[in-house]
Amino acid sequence: MTRRAYGWMAAGLGGVMVVAMVLAATPQGAVLAASEDERAFHALQQALEARWGGHVQHIPMQWLVSGMAGAYTHGGVSRMRLAEMDHLPKRIDGAEMESLATARMGTGWQRIVRETSREGDEQSLIYVKPEGNRLAMMVVDFDNGEMDMVEMAIQPNQLSKQIRRWEDQDAQHNTTATDGE
Repeated sequence: MTRRAYGWMAAGLGGVMVVAMVLAATPQGAVLAASEDERAFHALQQALEARWGGHVQHIPMQWLVSGMAGAYTHGGVSRMRLAEMDHLPKRIDGAEMESLATARMGTGWQRIVRETSREGDEQSLIYVKPEGNRLAMMVVDFDNGEMDMVEMAIQPNQLSKQIRRWEDQDAQHNTTATDGE
C-alpha cells in the first residue's frame, strides 16, 4: 500500500474512533429519550396521516436545521424534527385530533395548549414532557388543509439567557437609534 492509502485508512479509523468516543460519552438516558421521542413523533405523524389521508412532506436535511437552531440559540433548542402534511380536508374535528395525538404520544407527554377556531379550519396542539434539565416539546398545527409538526428539546435556562441577550441587544439598538435622531 502507498502512504496515501495508509493516510486515508488512518483518517477513517480516526473518524470512527471520534464517533465511538462521542457515543460512549453520551448518557444512555439521552439516547433512549431521543428514540422514544422519535417514536412518538412518527407514531403521531402516521396516525394523523392514516386518519385524514394526507401526504407527509419530510423536510430535507433536518439535521442541518436542528444544528442551526442549536447554534443560533446557543444550545437552547436541539433535536428538532419537522414534517408537513398537505392534501388534508379543509376542516377537521379538534377533539378528534387531540384524542388521536394523546393516544399516540406515549407516556409522560402533557398537553398544555389546545386552540381551535370556530370553523374548524385552524387547530393547534402543544405537548411537553420533562427530560431532566430539558423539556421535550411537540407542536401540531393544522391550518386550512395543511398540518405542520415540530418536535424539539428545549433547555429552558439556556434559552432564557439567549432571549435576554437578544432583548438587551434590541434595547441597545433602539437607544442608539433614538440618540441619533
